Amino acid sequence: TDAYPEGTPTGTVFLSAFTTKVAVFALVRTFAGEDVLIYVGVTMTCFPIFYAVIENDLRRVLSYSMINQIGFMVTGVGLGTALALNGAVAHAFADVIFKGLLFMTMGSVLQMTGRINGSDLGGLYKTMPITATFCVIGALAISAFPLFSAFITKSMVMTAALDEGYVWVWPFLLFASAGVLEHAGIKIPYFSFFGHDSGIRAKEPPKNMLWAMGIGAVLCVVIGSFPSLLYSLLPFEAEYHPYDWTHIVTQLQLLLFGALAVVWLMKRGIYPPEIRALNID
Repeated sequence: TDAYPEGTPTGTVFLSAFTTKVAVFALVRTFAGEDVLIYVGVTMTCFPIFYAVIENDLRRVLSYSMINQIGFMVTGVGLGTALALNGAVAHAFADVIFKGLLFMTMGSVLQMTGRINGSDLGGLYKTMPITATFCVIGALAISAFPLFSAFITKSMVMTAALDEGYVWVWPFLLFASAGVLEHAGIKIPYFSFFGHDSGIRAKEPPKNMLWAMGIGAVLCVVIGSFPSLLYSLLPFEAEYHPYDWTHIVTQLQLLLFGALAVVWLMKRGIYPPEIRALNID
């Protein structure tokens, strides 16, 4: 949360894609099934939400979000079953793409405006509609909307927890999923491209940056719409069907009520102020 927000727009994307995912790979290879990782992972999914809610620097918000997402992976490693490990690996793969996409969109905003604090931005969709669209796609993907990538990966870990009798894990992961919707699914696109009009009229970034974001956006949709493409690459044999009605309805309910809660808090003026979070970890 200190290094990523200070990196260059390009460097941060590579950091988010490789550094933390190498650690997840090492855990899968060497510590699968260690119960302590379940507790570590659940903690990682929940505590960054409280920092991300009040953080003003949007790239730092994404950094806290990264800890949250890695928590799902670590929880899967701790559970250690074939389904859980497949979920950890699949979610790591998906996270490289949708988190990279979100970091690219925020990097584009920083490069074209010179600003990255949510309180300084807003209204950029008027002159950066393509970048705004890519950001929304990344937000939908990380929030696990149906037909987007995290919908078919995150739930594998949650299902594995229930299958193994770790019923207490499920509500924490559900809370963490709602937190992702708030700080990455809504806060990032809303404060940067929508919200109040900051008066900034920045142009779209260069075409090479748009192409990179476009590829990431397409992959978020393709992976979520055709899960067998990703599942065929996973290391273990474990049957899982993400598009059953129970999962779809449960996830849509979570997203709906989570979004309504954010709207209500903002309308009532209760939404936490945008300030620099004091990191005490």
